[in-house]
Order: sequence, then structure tokens, then C-alpha cells
Amino acid sequence: MSELYIGLMSGTSLDGVDAVLADFSLQRPTVLGHCSAPLTPALKDELLALNTPTHNELHRAALASNALVRLYAQQVDALLMQCSVARSEVRAIGAHGQTVRHRPQEFDGTGYTLQLNNPSLLAELCGIDVVADFRSRDVAAGGQGAPLVPPFHQAIFGQSDRLVAVLNIGGISNLTVLNPQSSGLVGFDCGPGNALMDAWCLAHTGNPFDEAGNWAAQGSVNTTLLARLLSDPFFGLVPPKSTGRDLFNPTWLAAQLAPFISMPAPDVQATLTELTAVACTQSLQNEAPNCQTLVVCGGGAYNDHLMQRLQSALPTCQVVSSDAAGLPPLQVEATAFAWLARQTLLGKTSSVKSVTGARGERILGAIYPA
Repeated sequence: MSELYIGLMSGTSLDGVDAVLADFSLQRPTVLGHCSAPLTPALKDELLALNTPTHNELHRAALASNALVRLYAQQVDALLMQCSVARSEVRAIGAHGQTVRHRPQEFDGTGYTLQLNNPSLLAELCGIDVVADFRSRDVAAGGQGAPLVPPFHQAIFGQSDRLVAVLNIGGISNLTVLNPQSSGLVGFDCGPGNALMDAWCLAHTGNPFDEAGNWAAQGSVNTTLLARLLSDPFFGLVPPKSTGRDLFNPTWLAAQLAPFISMPAPDVQATLTELTAVACTQSLQNEAPNCQTLVVCGGGAYNDHLMQRLQSALPTCQVVSSDAAGLPPLQVEATAFAWLARQTLLGKTSSVKSVTGARGERILGAIYPA
């Protein structure tokens, strides 16, 4: 049976779609190809709008799902052409979809998580089995439904002789602690990653993100504002915990910034960058104060200023890009969803009780045959 899987990822940062073709025939998966494409401005705007209550949501969400899946299918086609691989050689596609609401355990005790996707259409367009809807079963079992990637991090980055942590900085940041001396896996969301920085940068410079953190580096951190931001109750919660744009969004930021209306825009950017750095480093220090290596993936790994702030706060820990561990930052999550799809087809669990807080480990994902 084929051990080739495709993973598709469009994260909370909304910067685009990443697609990887991974070979799982060896002990460690090998990425054979990677391609990416930005979201169209119209689709990005619509997905952002659908993160909050808006007019005619059901109709708009259905059409946005179709548009996103067509972009997914284009990347699958590009990947197969790049790698000279036939569709019939690919066992399945793991397609996470686009999270627009994430409210586990709220309202009725179970809550919900919602990813815009149309896996039936993706299977139809690609002629390949699709695995999707990875979060819902964990939420149904009383869990957070996130983060999902810690068991993949363990399989790829874990070391038998030393404690390693993996920090994914997408729109939201999440941390995985890989301690060979512990039987329990630790993983949880730290708070905002790039989402607030990107929103502020776009509003004040017209650029979708702060290239290498250069704009933030021109500003000064306002410690009073930073303390106000860090006073949000989320930062005081103990794991398991997860979050998303439901909380950390421009409306939340505007409320926090209200007393600081005259602050220079670069200073706000510097403070938002520091917020991400502090949320991540405090999380690591709380859970693994003796950590020697922090592997950073996601778009935040390319923010040089942010990486410097992380290293400055962790003088005894080596902060490195996942490139150093053999998997480029923008390929990690897409490869994780290829791995999750494989787990589903093999009938293996991929949720972890100690990470999500669910009643037990569950097989995640629903299968849509081609």
C-alpha cells in the first residue's frame, strides 16, 4: 500500500495555503515536495469576516469553503506535477480546513470548533481520498480539540537523551514539551502568535506582515501596555488550553489600546511582538525551565526580531529554526496533517489526553473516499 500522503494547511495567520507530499515508508517521514499559494484578497477578507458574527453567515461560509477547496486542489495539482507523482500513488490528503470559530467546552459544556472546508469537493476535484475534520471528535470527548500537532512533534523532533520543546508560531502560538523522562506529553496554546502583529502592520503600513520584524525593531516596548495585554485571563489559565481569533482579534486589541491612542504605531508593533515573545517564553519556563533546545516553526520563525526576543528571554536555551532539525518552518504543520491523515487510515489514535484534556485518546478525522 502507498505510503505517500499530501498535507494541506491554511492556518490562523491566513497568509496562504501550504501543501506537502510526504513519504512515510521510512521511520522518519521525508518531504518530497512543497508548494504554497497566497489566499486571494477577497477570500482572505471573507475568511477574516467569518471569524465574527456577520450577515448571511451560512451561505457565505459555504461559498468560502468551496473557494478555499479549489485553492487546495490547485496546490495538489501543482505538487503532483512538481514531484512527477500520479494521483493513484497518493494514499490520502489530510486537509485541516480554515478555523473560523473555536469555542470548546463553552455554552453547553461541549462547545464546538468550526473549520471551513468541503472535503467532498476536494475528493471530487483531486480523485484522492481525503481526511478532514480532525478537531471535532476530541471536542466531543470533552477536549480542547487543539493543539493537534504535539504527537507529530514528538515523532519528528523528540530525542531520547534530552528535553526539547517545539514552538509553532502561526496566527496563534502553541508549545510542545518533549521530555524523555516523562510519560505524559505536554502541549497547549500560548496565546497570540502573528495574528495581532500582522493585523496592526497591515492597518498601519499596508504590508500583510512585518518583514523580519524590522518595523517592530524600530519601535520601543511600552511596558504599561504590555502588562495590560498580559492581564487577559487566558494567560493565567493552566493547560490544557487553546485559543484563536475568537479572543485575540483586532476588536480585542482595540479595546486594550484605547488608553494608548497617541502611542506611535512602531511602538505598538514592538509591544505586540514582545507580547508574543513573553507569552511563549513564560509558557516554556513554567513547563520546562531546564529546556536546552527550543525548535521554532511556522511563519514566526522568519521574524528575526521575534527570534532574537525569544533567545534574549531564554539565555540558557538554544532557540533554533526547525530548519536545523531537518524540516523547514512552513512545512511542519502541513506535514503534520499528512501524518494525522495516515493515523486515521491506520485506525490509530492521534489525540493526547494530557494535551487536550479529553476523556481519552481518540481516532481523529473523517474519511471522504475519492
